[in-house]
Amino acid sequence: MTGGMGGGWAKRGSGVPMAERVRTGRPSPQEPVGADCPARHCWVAGAVDAEGVKRPGLLLEWRQVRGRWEGRVTYAARLRPFEANGGWVVVEEWLPAELLTPL
Repeated sequence: MTGGMGGGWAKRGSGVPMAERVRTGRPSPQEPVGADCPARHCWVAGAVDAEGVKRPGLLLEWRQVRGRWEGRVTYAARLRPFEANGGWVVVEEWLPAELLTPL
């Protein structure tokens, strides 16, 4: 292959590993980015598509309602299986804590 790489691969900073490209005021490579983010991966039982399988989800927050904990989650569910994309949609809902387990 001749010539330079397309798509922006041969830009300034080439040859320097990403871990060594640290800007002042940014987390170092040893600090996880988004460490203060409350979102956590989880398994969602009782998905709205009622296919009986746990779906991987993202737990966004907790709340307590009448003495019971609920989590606000997002996950993919198959609501229209006969569509071209298989009918997958993104669902966001509050679910009882007992339907959520850590990944």
